Amino acid sequence: MSIIVAGSIATDHLMTFPGRFADSLVADKLDRVSLSFLVDTLEVRRGGVAANIAFGMACLGLRPVLCDAVGIDFDDYRSWLERHGVDTESVHVSEVHHTARFVCTTDAEANQLASFYPGAMSEAREIELAPVAARVGHPDLVVIGPTDPDGMLRHTDECRQRGFAFAADPSQQLARMDGPEIRQLIDGATYLFTNEYEAALTEQKTGWSAQEILDRVECRITTLGNKGARVERRDQPIVEVGCPQEEAVLDPTGVGDAFRAGFIAGLAWGVSDERCAQIGSMLATHVIETVGTQEYLLSQVRFLERISAAYGEKSADEIAAHLTCPLP
Repeated sequence: MSIIVAGSIATDHLMTFPGRFADSLVADKLDRVSLSFLVDTLEVRRGGVAANIAFGMACLGLRPVLCDAVGIDFDDYRSWLERHGVDTESVHVSEVHHTARFVCTTDAEANQLASFYPGAMSEAREIELAPVAARVGHPDLVVIGPTDPDGMLRHTDECRQRGFAFAADPSQQLARMDGPEIRQLIDGATYLFTNEYEAALTEQKTGWSAQEILDRVECRITTLGNKGARVERRDQPIVEVGCPQEEAVLDPTGVGDAFRAGFIAGLAWGVSDERCAQIGSMLATHVIETVGTQEYLLSQVRFLERISAAYGEKSADEIAAHLTCPLP
């Protein structure tokens, strides 16, 4: 199954300040702020929604095709992704911008000062999917994740025109996009991914009810935090899947991306919606147990053991018939 994953590719620079930002703020000088904080730690992490999804799919044994825009500083990141099984040949390299970057400092009270530099991501609007399809074959699915909004809309329109099935995953860009843009993005999608809050925001901004949205997409998948996930199809019973028990809760960043990676891997294997959601939930659990969105190790034996413990031996047996993790 050929799957193109289009969406953001970024690096995160995360720092911690041991004090309180508030102690350095002068109430009557807030219109002239000039501050510098000496931080204790710096972590540079690979990230971006599309890269996280593609990495997770590759860890499950697939070879997804990553598609977005990066800078000339992408070489190390490219090598990492390729080494883990991601096809990066269709990633566009900007001649003038750096790869998108998130820079964030967190103080002792979890307050944050952050900046996001879109950089090369703004060139996603220049990417055509047809040349990618010509290289890898007609895609069975195009995942359209959050990136430059104009790029997302261009990909959606091209999928409709060329008859590519697509999954809409607007995620963080829902806050920026207006109702008509969101309607354009999701109308006709084969799959729509959101979390519970994003689902409500989608309905509010589009003016469509939950049923009207379901009438416009084939399948609506909503993640429910620690309650698991819900899968809805027209005229079919709702599927709800709970979360496996975590061994630790270290960092929730990238959990939604991992769920999508697991769910889409299940689609590629042709298993049921319930199994897809179970795979997604199990992969998401691995991420929440790890600091970093692409730092987890996936052992095939251990993954199946945990699937069996959470969902039963039948689930594990069905998934085992398809799972080919790089680690034994």
